Amino acid sequence: MKSPINSRQISILISLVFIGFFISAMPAWAQSATSTGFNPQLLLKNALEWIEGLGAIGAVAFIGIYIVATVAFLPGSILTLGAGVVFGVWLGALYVFIGATLGATAAFLVGRYLARNWVAKKIANNDKFNAIDRAVGKEGLKIVLLTRLSPIFPFNLLNYAFGLTGVSIRDYIIGSLGMIPGTLMYVYIGSLAGNLALIGTATQPTNPTLQWTIRIVGFIATISVTVYITRIAKQALNELTVESE
Repeated sequence: MKSPINSRQISILISLVFIGFFISAMPAWAQSATSTGFNPQLLLKNALEWIEGLGAIGAVAFIGIYIVATVAFLPGSILTLGAGVVFGVWLGALYVFIGATLGATAAFLVGRYLARNWVAKKIANNDKFNAIDRAVGKEGLKIVLLTRLSPIFPFNLLNYAFGLTGVSIRDYIIGSLGMIPGTLMYVYIGSLAGNLALIGTATQPTNPTLQWTIRIVGFIATISVTVYITRIAKQALNELTVESE
């Protein structure tokens, strides 16, 4: 009798179906961009031009592409800046936040169900790592929130990395609220360009005051999360030492 399909097999199947559907449904701009050599920035710029001509359903297409870009490690900054041109500041920020949150959650789940079991086996006898992992899991919301505020931590990679920790899916999703300040800034800067052709170029207009404000907030968040994680890790190790004695 065959064993029932487990969650890992289901995740792989869903991922393959989703990727297959996306490739088969690729519009002409994606096919032409990939046929001449993979250029992610050009691909996403072409996608934004395509979305701009879709009208009311453009928002749905944008969110879908943002999810795929997040899972596939494509540069989401191009999409975020472009959202300001295509949708304006407020709607653009909303669509970016939805797409980034859903994409980050998808990557988190992939990391947790496709990789965590493997990692868990590798560190099964490492008491120190397990103690820190449990400690991080207890304070997951604060850590996710602070890392989302900080520009130092790579967004796409962090999505998968959090899946390997004890952070709950609930805390992970709520912690995504930390993306809001940076999202608003980049969408606003994108809106200043007024033209998709200027996105990501040296001639793109900027707002130095706003940029420095977000940088300062990000710097404070970076220091805070570093100190915070160090403290809870030290506390977890101290508790482990006491238990072993």
